[in-house]
Amino acid sequence: MNENINNVKRRFGIIGFDPALDHVIDVAMQVAVTDLSVLVTGESGSGKESVPKIIHAYSPRKTKTYIAVNCGAIPEGTIDSELFGHEKGAFTGAVDSRKGYFEEANGGTLFLDEVADLPLSTQVRLLRVLETGEYIRVGSSKVMKTDVRVVAATNVNIADRIAKGKFREDLYYRLNSVPIRVPALRERPGDIYPLFVKFAADFSDKYHVPTISLTEDAQSMLRSYRWPGNVRQLKNVTEQISLIEKERLITPEMLKPYLTGPVGSNLPAVVPSDTERQDSMQREIVFKFIAELQREVQELKSTVSQLTQNPQMYVPGAHHHHVLPDNTMQADGQYPMVTTHEHHGTEPEQYDDSEVIEDTADYSMEGLEKQAIVAALKRNHDNRKKTAEELGISERTLYRKIKEYGI
Repeated sequence: MNENINNVKRRFGIIGFDPALDHVIDVAMQVAVTDLSVLVTGESGSGKESVPKIIHAYSPRKTKTYIAVNCGAIPEGTIDSELFGHEKGAFTGAVDSRKGYFEEANGGTLFLDEVADLPLSTQVRLLRVLETGEYIRVGSSKVMKTDVRVVAATNVNIADRIAKGKFREDLYYRLNSVPIRVPALRERPGDIYPLFVKFAADFSDKYHVPTISLTEDAQSMLRSYRWPGNVRQLKNVTEQISLIEKERLITPEMLKPYLTGPVGSNLPAVVPSDTERQDSMQREIVFKFIAELQREVQELKSTVSQLTQNPQMYVPGAHHHHVLPDNTMQADGQYPMVTTHEHHGTEPEQYDDSEVIEDTADYSMEGLEKQAIVAALKRNHDNRKKTAEELGISERTLYRKIKEYGI
């Protein structure tokens, strides 16, 4: 294998040895030295986001700004402002002027993910900036210039969008100067098990549990499954097994419930219904929430152990909490909430009975999901992009959940 390709894989954490994957990396490195627009296509979850990172890192623009934008996660009413900026008073809420991504990324690279979701009016603006480097902020008449390398990506058939009048044909050809197609995971079956091993090791470190492994028959089942969700689905399945299964050696019988589609590379993949996708997404968030609770319980145990060994560490008047035992699951199969309080002042914190709050937490699937989202938003200081990445969902889904739960 080309040593440069090996270096790229190590640098970006890419796992795989299939020639089709090597070809993608090779083309990305070759086109990086040019300023041609690139359109990356491939199924959802196949790893398209690595291609623009490689292109930027090996381009003359590598020292400049790289910005990734999920076009499908930005509401239609604000997408023009996000991309091209706006002037003060351009619309309700525009209390100040704002730079857009094309201005922020001047001299660098802009990655437009889910580009097929752009509204037609925005497509007109995008075509102009690609052809001339010119754009106009929302609410302004002043023409501005930018020098940005654009890499776009989509998981849909743009030809169908063009036929339905939802995507401009001239924009497609402008974006598609160099096409790069990322192969689906089922097209490189030899990479499936190495990816599983890598993810299993990662989750072992993350959740402090023994690493899971597969019997030979389970490995065969893993490789023969079609993986409609590609690498993202494989990662989620590995995470779920790492958290849920008590046995660390996974048999086909244990693995099968986690594979929602048919086993057999010649069979068509089953596309889950909206309800099934919703349930699956909720389970994934709750699994991560449970793991976070388990981590907090372990930290509390460690604190109590230290207090037991060193009683002088106890501060009278400060809050202390009962540590939940390992079997914290309730009779109804739900997990109770664990709340911790930290005190960073120099004086001992005084106990105030007004802080005693009745436990009214909702332990349903929806309740836990809402609490998981709220907790993740808090950890990420309300950064929705980072929150969505932590929860393993798209920004669009996160926005919908926030609205649905009134967060």
